[in-house]
Order: sequence, then C-alpha cells, then structure tokens
Amino acid sequence: MIVKHFELNKNIKQNNKFFLLYGNNSGLIKEVIKNNLKPILYKKVFTYDESEVINNLDNFKEKILNKSFFENEKLIIISRSTDKILKIIDEIIEKNIEDLAIILTSGALEKKSKLRNFFEKNKNTICVPFYEDNERSLVLIIQNFLKEKKILLSNQSINLIVQRCGGDRINLYNELQKIESFSKNKKKIDIEDIFRLTNLSENLNFNELVDNALAKNLKKTLYILNENNFAPEDSILILRIFLIKLKRLLKIKSQVKIKDNIENVINNFKPPIFWKEKEILKKQVGILSYQKINDLIVKTNNLELTLKKNPSISTNIITNFIIEQSAVVNNSL
Repeated sequence: MIVKHFELNKNIKQNNKFFLLYGNNSGLIKEVIKNNLKPILYKKVFTYDESEVINNLDNFKEKILNKSFFENEKLIIISRSTDKILKIIDEIIEKNIEDLAIILTSGALEKKSKLRNFFEKNKNTICVPFYEDNERSLVLIIQNFLKEKKILLSNQSINLIVQRCGGDRINLYNELQKIESFSKNKKKIDIEDIFRLTNLSENLNFNELVDNALAKNLKKTLYILNENNFAPEDSILILRIFLIKLKRLLKIKSQVKIKDNIENVINNFKPPIFWKEKEILKKQVGILSYQKINDLIVKTNNLELTLKKNPSISTNIITNFIIEQSAVVNNSL
C-alpha cells in the first residue's frame, strides 16, 4: 500500500507492521521514523544494515524469533535495503510473528524494483516515497524554526541558508542550531553573521576535491590530495559531500534528458548554482551517465558504513575512492 509521509499516521492500522521508506530525502526519513513510527511501534529497537542481515542470517532469524521476557516487543530497522532483502522479509511476514515490526529504509528505488512493488501491492505493508526537499520546503522549515525560537532574519539571510545547506535538511538543522546558539548572545543577526556562521555544507578544499574527482580531473585531484593533510574524521565529511553533489547531479541529468538543454537546466536550477561551479558541473554531466551516478550514490552510501567500521584506515579508504572516481571515465551516456 502506497502512503504519503504526511498521511502516514492516519493510514496505519493494527496489522500494518512492515514499512518501506525509500527515496533521496534521508533527513525526512529519519524524522518520520523518530516522530511518527517509533512512538506508535514497539519500544525495543534493533538497527541493522542490509549486509549485516544477509551475512549473518541465522543470527538475525534467531534474534527476531527469540521470545525472551525483556525483548518480547521488537522494532527492527534495516537500512540500505535492496531487492536482496525481499525473500527474507516475505518469509518473516508469512510466519506472522507477534510483537514484531520492521522498517526498511532505502535510497531511490526504480519502478521495476521488486522490493518496492512488493510493498506497494501488499495490503498489509506500507510503502512511503520520500522526495528531495525543494527550496520552498526548506524555507518553510527555516521560517517555522525562527518563529518558534523568536529569531529575526531577513529574507536575504534565509535564502543564503537555503543555498548553503546543499538541499539537505540534516545540514539545514545543523546550521539552524548554530544560529540558535549565536542568537543567545546577539539579538540582531545580519547577513554578515550568517556568512560567518554557516558553511557551504563543506570545507572549500573538500568541495573542490570532490568536484574535480567527479569531473575526472585526475591531475588536479592528486594535487589537492597532496597539498592537504586530511584527518580521519574528515573522511565522512568528504563522503557526504560526494553524496550531496551526486544527488544534485542526478537531478540535473534527469532534467537534461527532458529539456535537452544543459545551459537552461543549470541556469534555472533550484537552489541556484554558483557561477564558479557551472563549468565543472557541465563537464560532470557530460562524463557521467545517469546509471553511473545512481551506482555511485549506492556505493557512497555503502562506503560510509565501511569507514565507520574501520576508522583507523578511513583516510586510505577515502583516498582510494577519490582517486578511483577521478581516474575512471565512463563513456556510456
């Protein structure tokens, strides 16, 4: 059954215990799980990545079937879900296990996805698509936040915040928290303060590094890598910059397919693209196919888990990933 995220609460019935939340808006997915699903589902929460479930299937099945006194009500959340998990979920649904609810989360899923089709057509499962935030929805989040916190900002400052969060509401919330803290010591916040407080959702060197890697500028990419000593904790940040830029690139590529005019698409893109980015963005669109961008988004998501599990070698892992992206040219447009 397909349900819109803002209608989720009124559509959940007692027998709806299996949910698929998919799409590129990971920030909104996390909000809905926290604010809408966790309060009405079971309190004992277990989180897994799909690969953990598949690679340790016997342990996973034992966990969900375990009827111990302290864990008799379970909510399982499985991230990065794909068609690989479908057979396992189907078996669990068939067993009709009491006191068990499962939430699957995923990035974008195509219409031909078996997992998506299963959750859409089954009357006892709920499938919720999450689309990327647009400029209007991000502005609304800011306005509601400012009203609640009694903070005054100009429209120009609000527009700047929207641009600097990179279209990601998680980044947006981080920036709003900075502004809230700053407002406790300064009643009037002007646009110069916003410039100092907010980031372009990334360090400038990281931004340039990722842009050149995606544009296959190997020489420039190696130069930036050699000129900077990145700390292990920078690896996750660089990876998230990749993800933000890849999602934007995928959206631009989709629009170019329809309008067949890259100049027009880039010039009218929301949030606006800075003029310094436009040329390298055109190069990225020309080099990377739609499928390649999709594959890179999946790979980037999976790599984040690898980095978190291997912090001691995270710098080596991210460096190899960057060089791989800058060196390999995909000609299948």
